[in-house]
Amino acid sequence: MSIEKRVVAVIPVYNEADRIHDTVVSLKKISLINKIIVVDDGSNDGTVEKIKDLDIDIIILDKNYGKGHAIKVAIQAVDFDYLVLVDGDLGFSAIEISKLINPVIENKADFTIARFVNSKKGGFGLVKNLAKFGVYFFTGKMINTSLSGQRVYKKEVINDISYIPSNYGIEVAMTIGALNKGYKLLEVDVDMFHRETGRDLSGFIHRGKQFLDILFTLLVLLVRR
Repeated sequence: MSIEKRVVAVIPVYNEADRIHDTVVSLKKISLINKIIVVDDGSNDGTVEKIKDLDIDIIILDKNYGKGHAIKVAIQAVDFDYLVLVDGDLGFSAIEISKLINPVIENKADFTIARFVNSKKGGFGLVKNLAKFGVYFFTGKMINTSLSGQRVYKKEVINDISYIPSNYGIEVAMTIGALNKGYKLLEVDVDMFHRETGRDLSGFIHRGKQFLDILFTLLVLLVRR
């Protein structure tokens, strides 16, 4: 890879104080990554305090706008050739993101998405199925990683995606947008782990918001079709 190519990792976070430090430390070990940007989306648990001494860029938003908004802020703030998207709760397993970077740099794919090989089933599958069949409806392709936030994109793919929502629908929208433009996707098996959403009240609330955000995103895409 030319040294002029910039690989930028963006981590949107909201209340990830317990894992964000380990996530960033792991990403800093990946030599391919030139810059790391954490976008704090209105956290109130001291997330920023955990990483302020790690020599990375930190963007602090004044309130919780949504995951998609945080990512869009970073995209507009930095120049890059390859964009690496990473969730803040990966901890030390974030080192596995390197498996997604190489295929894109080597032109084996235009974008890659992580496929968790050891993923647990924390919910009832409604959100996952909505995302999966939503992508199939718009693209004719059955993708198992539609909800995965661990991704790498070439810059031209990002520039060619016409609709990026500000909420949890961002992964579905970006997947549909890129596939419909003819870009090549490679799903990559990774040994990552992240915080699983349980079957308690907070878990139901989180999945409910995800479901509504994705449903709204699909409706917007249908109207824009």
